[in-house]
Amino acid sequence: MRAIFVQIKCELGQAYRVAREAADRIEQLSELYSTSGAFDLLAKFYLDPSTDIGRFVTEQVQTIPGVRDTYTLVTYNAFTAGPLPG
Repeated sequence: MRAIFVQIKCELGQAYRVAREAADRIEQLSELYSTSGAFDLLAKFYLDPSTDIGRFVTEQVQTIPGVRDTYTLVTYNAFTAGPLPG
């Protein structure tokens, strides 16, 4: 599975409603946090390697009513305690 993070900007007053709908309808959602700053929510999704990330974000995330903008971060490696890989 491939992890991606999506920052979500919501219409004013809609962050909690957007978060609830995302949690209810997107099965690939792993974690969802409210944040401060330019974006209202930070979502972590695990996608199958064959999934088209752009299509996933535009069809699954951006179509939630109240979503105004998104910013997607694609990850490469996850690091944990212990020796570095390679």
